[in-house]
Amino acid sequence: MRPPAVSVPARDPAASIVGRFHALAAARQLAKPGLRRLLGLQIARTALRLGFAAMAAMAVGRLVMGQPVASWLVPVTIALLVAACLAGFVADRAQASGETAVSIGLRELAGKRLDEMPARQLQSLSVGGVIMSMQRHPEAIAALVVGHRAASAMMAAGPLLAVATLFLVSWQAALLVICLTPVMIVFFALIGDAIRRRADAQERAFGRLAGQFADRIRTLPTILANHAMASEEAKLAQRLEAYAGNTMGVLRIAFANAGIIDFFASLSIAILAVFLGLGHLKLATIPGFSNLELWQSLFILMIAPEYFAPFRRFSEQYHAKAEGLAAAAALDRLLDAEPVAAKSLPVLDRLRLTLPAHGLVAVVGPSGSGKSTLLRRLAGLEPGAHLLAAKEIAWVSTDAYVPEGTLAGAISWNAGAPDRIRLEDAARAIGLLDDALLPGGLDARLDKGGANLSGGQRLRIAVARAQLCGRTVLADEPTAKLDRETAEAVRRMLLEISGTRLVIVATHDRDLAAAADIMVDLTRDDTVEVAA
Repeated sequence: MRPPAVSVPARDPAASIVGRFHALAAARQLAKPGLRRLLGLQIARTALRLGFAAMAAMAVGRLVMGQPVASWLVPVTIALLVAACLAGFVADRAQASGETAVSIGLRELAGKRLDEMPARQLQSLSVGGVIMSMQRHPEAIAALVVGHRAASAMMAAGPLLAVATLFLVSWQAALLVICLTPVMIVFFALIGDAIRRRADAQERAFGRLAGQFADRIRTLPTILANHAMASEEAKLAQRLEAYAGNTMGVLRIAFANAGIIDFFASLSIAILAVFLGLGHLKLATIPGFSNLELWQSLFILMIAPEYFAPFRRFSEQYHAKAEGLAAAAALDRLLDAEPVAAKSLPVLDRLRLTLPAHGLVAVVGPSGSGKSTLLRRLAGLEPGAHLLAAKEIAWVSTDAYVPEGTLAGAISWNAGAPDRIRLEDAARAIGLLDDALLPGGLDARLDKGGANLSGGQRLRIAVARAQLCGRTVLADEPTAKLDRETAEAVRRMLLEISGTRLVIVATHDRDLAAAADIMVDLTRDDTVEVAA
């Protein structure tokens, strides 16, 4: 009895990922618990520092003027200093742990997003861009939503606390420092656009550099074979110089920003010192600055730097805002890339296949005719009808999954629990035990993700695994880019498997296609030839 024919429907365009990825919104949600704790600690540190400044000014002023100092004043001053230092230490630790939690959470969300992507869309992403985004961008975004956000909040809370403290002694002095604040705010607004543009250019330059570097590592054998090392080094050096130039541009603006803040802070403190000095020397009568006791003048001079400290901290974090926004935009672009539409292949939409229970089915045709697309649709890797249950498929290609561990573990992964003899037979038949680049036989060590394997080695591991697992085999170009002996070993094993199971291959290999029981020819867009 002939098995039923099955059709391969067109890819459903509505099956792409639903919803957009908002890295910044996700990071802000992740940052909320840590940010509240951080703000509480920073406010406590500011209050303790203000208390210390007040107590120290009172103690020093009375000592200088020869007035009696209360016995409790010195120990309270020391206690406030120690408490302020401790609060600062705990706040810095809280900021670091908060940023770490956000970056870890963002990586997990980004990883899930990548897992949800269709295979075609995932393969279209730049390897270097993905690596750079997963390593660099979460930290930059975390610094924005934790460190910069806390600095922004403290730029309001810190000066308010300092001004309220100054009002206790001289409202005129408090008003003077407040009058200088709009100048700094205007400067922040003017410099913000410049540093944001620089940071965005820096992120793009780093992305291009990472992408080019990853591509050159992947194609290094070809580069060496064509004696093109010098020219590729020059290209990488050019990209590196562009990235370094953009980085220095961001740093120059950040340093200029910090310098301006220090200038205004020093100027305001100098003006306060002059007014207070003139008042103490009786050279001028300035309301709020004359007829003050020495401890009160010292109090004003010690509190004034605390008023400007949050602005200085904000200026130090300002470049983190620009870098974080650029990183969030880059991560969104990567994870919200438009799905790569499959090539319109009417031939596949009309194709009806009768799949036997076992045997070799070869799908042939020129590049771009739809061979790999047909395999992915059969396996359910692209949206559409899942003609073969995923759990019943063994996928063979140069990008097949390889776990970290030993060669034996990689071959037996998801293939049941074959004994040592079967593992050795499968590995030897496909030439893995004779590979000089895999010393140690079945105990040869494999890096995470098979990083120390070539595409051919990875493919042969997949073929040996398919031989042991007992499932239907889908093989994408299983003999491409292999030497003659290795290609022949792969053909032999696939033919051996097809004696008891169904094996479907997409191939340009004429010898493999000639040995097939059924050949599907996708040479022309308007016809399909199925030869038994």
